[in-house]
Amino acid sequence: MTVVLMWEARAVPGRGEELLAWAGAQELPVAPLRRETFRAPEDRVLVMTWWEAGFDAELPEIAEPDGGLVSRAVHRWRFESVGVEAPAVRTSDRR
Repeated sequence: MTVVLMWEARAVPGRGEELLAWAGAQELPVAPLRRETFRAPEDRVLVMTWWEAGFDAELPEIAEPDGGLVSRAVHRWRFESVGVEAPAVRTSDRR
């Protein structure tokens, strides 16, 4: 089974680039199958890691940044991958 860990934090206003750099520099003791980092308005940063493991497996996670860098506690969620869906084809795209 593939498990995806999601880590999301909101920087103190104006420190989004610093939080993005901090998150990108965080190394895990074991490399995930895949790792992606995203940013969003309001200085939010999202990191998703994919693991081949059971849903309740003990997996390494990104730490909590210094309290001075984030405006609230980090949010963490765990998901089970259920597959990749092909993009829908619109009728107007068919020839």
